[in-house]
Amino acid sequence: MHCINTKGDRLDRFLSQELPDLSRSRIQQLIEQGNVQLNDKVCTSKKINVKLGDRITLEIPEAQPLELLAEDIPLDILYEDDQLLILNKPAGLVVHPAPGHPDGTLVNALLAHCPNLPGIGGVQRPGIVHRLDKDTTGAIAIAKTDIAHHHLQAQLKAKTARREYLGVVYGAPKTESGTIDLPIGRHPQDRKKMAIISVEQGGRSAVTHWQVLERLGNFTLIHFQLETGRTHQIRVHSSKMGHPIVGDRVYSSGHSVGVNLPGQALHAWRLKLQHPLSGELIEVTATPPAHFTKLLEMLKRRTVL
Repeated sequence: MHCINTKGDRLDRFLSQELPDLSRSRIQQLIEQGNVQLNDKVCTSKKINVKLGDRITLEIPEAQPLELLAEDIPLDILYEDDQLLILNKPAGLVVHPAPGHPDGTLVNALLAHCPNLPGIGGVQRPGIVHRLDKDTTGAIAIAKTDIAHHHLQAQLKAKTARREYLGVVYGAPKTESGTIDLPIGRHPQDRKKMAIISVEQGGRSAVTHWQVLERLGNFTLIHFQLETGRTHQIRVHSSKMGHPIVGDRVYSSGHSVGVNLPGQALHAWRLKLQHPLSGELIEVTATPPAHFTKLLEMLKRRTVL
């Protein structure tokens, strides 16, 4: 129990100052779930002002049991300390469990690697800060503490974290670089797809910066930088630009290029973020997978010929 002995403040702000081990979002969640009492009465308003003499009781429920199995799936670790983990995700690995993918996911692998993860960031997605599509490879950050989870999510929201991708697209863009600023939302007919949807119709702002790295005949290697992180963002924006990602079975015609690709030729190449505690800049580069490298080599040979 805490007694207020200073001037008034918002309930959630006061508790986050008193309990530095809990993130502000976690405290707000506890308030909304009825785990906070103000003067012996349950208080579910995070905005209420507390004042001198108020008594606050906070009950932290036991972590919900995670009905997921820890699985010994090999992880390609690029960076790890006691706060976060950055991995190079292979193609074919789903990030978190969902209908049709109850196990064999990155979360199952993480539970084996980090036994304390279940309480971080919610039951179904412990530690997951951002995601990569099943067949998109490359760097993905995982929070190992509640503070790290909150801090990394805030960096993504504030656009201070930098996510850079490499992608091979069909065709040859007319310019060397550009920015695609088109909102993205769920496709109105096909709920498994995303589409360009106006904000008025429920789309969310989506901004992708791109730059040509190498022209390879009727294909192009492009460097993408995300300003926002919508589902399938690069894939939808590339398709809208008239240059879909090679191997994308959802957003392109998907005609064969002569290399056996597991999916779209899109790789999360570089990730830059601030360490949640030290503030130090962490920059990791994920080596592209063999199928991506093989595709580039084959297209270069074709171009020379």
